[in-house]
Amino acid sequence: MIAQLVPFLTASIILTISPGPDIIYVLVQSIANGRKAGIMTTIGLVSGILIHTSLVAFGVSAIIKESESFFLAIRIFGAVYLFYLAFKVYSAESRISLSNRALPEKSNLSLFKTGFIMNVLNPKVTIFFLAFFPGFLWDTGEDTVLQFYTLGGLFMLQALLIFGMVAMLAGRISGYLNSHSASGRILKWLQIFVFLGIGLFILF
Repeated sequence: MIAQLVPFLTASIILTISPGPDIIYVLVQSIANGRKAGIMTTIGLVSGILIHTSLVAFGVSAIIKESESFFLAIRIFGAVYLFYLAFKVYSAESRISLSNRALPEKSNLSLFKTGFIMNVLNPKVTIFFLAFFPGFLWDTGEDTVLQFYTLGGLFMLQALLIFGMVAMLAGRISGYLNSHSASGRILKWLQIFVFLGIGLFILF
């Protein structure tokens, strides 16, 4: 179990700190409207992860009960999808844009709802979880739903902590990114290596 959870948590942390739309949105909201706005956005985004975890947990667990061959096919699909994501990151520019012009001020409830809906209505999150989570199950003969929720809970916890830190340190982070142009390139290649590494881990 520990042999699966440690690499899972390590990969999750690296992926979370990589510049994606969620962390950029938290950062921009925090810069424009203050730390509290960033925290409420974070809680909304992280809450949405529970929905994706449930979809993957019950869907993949049902497939495992039906056939190990189908589960192997899912793992192969996951690895291929992660390799594709690595290629997409490689093809994208490394510059990180933090524009917050004309960003409207919102209530706490509105910020929570926006973060939640952003996450839940993004089908790429479910596909990513489908590719990412099955390779880290530690015993397919036991309760796989519980294992998926354990992985989902760990992912939610580290995302909450990291996004929360981003909201609290938004000013310093944005200043650092603006003054260190190489940071985007470093994070880009880190993300590429993580996607490739997870894909190989799932396959072998």
